[in-house]
Amino acid sequence: MGWTRVAVLSLVFTIAHFGAAAAGPITVRYAEGVTRAFPTLRSTDNEKLAQGDLTQVVRGDRVESRLVFRFKDGSLYDETVVFSQQDMFRLLSYHIVQRGPSFPETLDAAMDRSTGRYAVHYRADDDSPEEIIQGKFDIPDDAYNGMLSLVVKNLAPRTAEGPRTTDTVSIVAFTPMPRVVKLQLLPVAEDRVVVSDSPMQAVRWHIRPQLGLLASLLVADIPDVRLWILPGEAPAFLRAEGPLYFMGPIWRIDPY
Repeated sequence: MGWTRVAVLSLVFTIAHFGAAAAGPITVRYAEGVTRAFPTLRSTDNEKLAQGDLTQVVRGDRVESRLVFRFKDGSLYDETVVFSQQDMFRLLSYHIVQRGPSFPETLDAAMDRSTGRYAVHYRADDDSPEEIIQGKFDIPDDAYNGMLSLVVKNLAPRTAEGPRTTDTVSIVAFTPMPRVVKLQLLPVAEDRVVVSDSPMQAVRWHIRPQLGLLASLLVADIPDVRLWILPGEAPAFLRAEGPLYFMGPIWRIDPY
């Protein structure tokens, strides 16, 4: 992505931020625990693109979660999230690294709530010099970078009277400057999902950026991220589909 697309993306996210409705942090209904998993990243044609490694540890009320995808072409996606889960989920720090031929840009970005600072190392393409950007940034209370499947699992279920109301949270996108983007979390349908040859009835959620009118005209085809969650007393993540980066291809994450 060159400077033109970065500028457009920056404008889109700025419009999305100032036109967004108010939101709040998500209540903890299911606390996170120690986890080790090996998700797979695939194309929509079911081609395996990358092998994942998810490690999550708990220290008191702090959870440290790291997801790494190592691509067959040598690319790397490395995301680390630290959050607390005392009554409400609260993002404490975030670090994202993406590089290699599967990504149009090289990005190494981090932010920390306790210091109120961020730092970004960014290269638009192989021929561009590296930029280093840093400064002050207040992470919103409802920011959930790297936590969207967790957030959806903890939303109140539908009631017998009808569908639940739409929830709104935010993420911080590095464009390369940090920008707040509001997201709608929409339970759209119930789908049959096959896991290890066993059919399961899952709720399909759509995660939709809230764009203003001008932003929608500039970027009209941003796809929803789709999540399939198995409901019940112990909700489980079954599948996700969407781009890993802005205007990227649709990829699928399976938990195995």
